Amino acid sequence: MTVEEMSGPPVELWPCNVRAVHVFSMTRTQWRYVGMAGVPVGLIYSELPFVLEMEGIDRSEWPQLFAELRVMERSALDFMRAQNQ
Repeated sequence: MTVEEMSGPPVELWPCNVRAVHVFSMTRTQWRYVGMAGVPVGLIYSELPFVLEMEGIDRSEWPQLFAELRVMERSALDFMRAQNQ
């Protein structure tokens, strides 16, 4: 995504989502691309443990955080695919 695509009016971030948004932003370079068009197909999940460990997130929290990341991943993929059409 370009700076222009990411800029816009401020959005309210609920406290319960701060950690997931932070981790999601830390994975911004970990997208798996396929095909000549470079269409993203999802995050590279094998990199998530490294990010979670570096952030000191307890393993007991990983399943819930992973579910939250997948929601953001799906939304980001939908947005990126819409931009490529």
